[in-house]
Amino acid sequence: MVSLEEQLTRPAEVGDAARRAAARFTDVADAEGLLDVAYASADTPIGALTVASTARGLVRVSWASEDQANVVAELAERVSPRVLESPARLDPVRRALENYFAGRLQSFDLPIDWALVRGPFTRRVLQATNRVPFGELTSYREVASAAGSPAAVRAAGNALGSNPIPIVVPCHRVVRTGGALGGYGGGIDLKVHLLGIEGHGGALTGGV
Repeated sequence: MVSLEEQLTRPAEVGDAARRAAARFTDVADAEGLLDVAYASADTPIGALTVASTARGLVRVSWASEDQANVVAELAERVSPRVLESPARLDPVRRALENYFAGRLQSFDLPIDWALVRGPFTRRVLQATNRVPFGELTSYREVASAAGSPAAVRAAGNALGSNPIPIVVPCHRVVRTGGALGGYGGGIDLKVHLLGIEGHGGALTGGV
């Protein structure tokens, strides 16, 4: 047992010990089937994102502007209350994001868990969007058509706006017919930034 005095004089060591204990607890919980959702922070050029996964795959990517506590609460309410921080479980996702932002990765080979997606039409829209290759663009009308409802352009836009896994499910590649940017859940500046990574810098900075 480490005394309070020792904790005050050796905060770095105690902090390391606490992190190791937390990691062991997470490992035990995982081994015993008590961990349904793992989450971690991912440092990127656009801020610290929160990423989360289940046994089925990546379930959430949140923007740096979203409070992590709220993201964890959403996961606990809508996916499972058995949520724990586990950076090791999210290492493949964090490495993939690092490589994407560094220009070394063009396709996210990550399994997806669609548990946070509401409704079959929204899922079809996001699955169609997930098939848009790096460096290519599509329109709201085209993803609505791919989802089976060509006239549901506005509904397709709403579906994209609710995307719980941005960047990996590349809703930033969907623009308006004619090339205007359209909306984006993370903000237009982020959409421009992501499209710039993919070779569209300066070409799509017009009206929304």
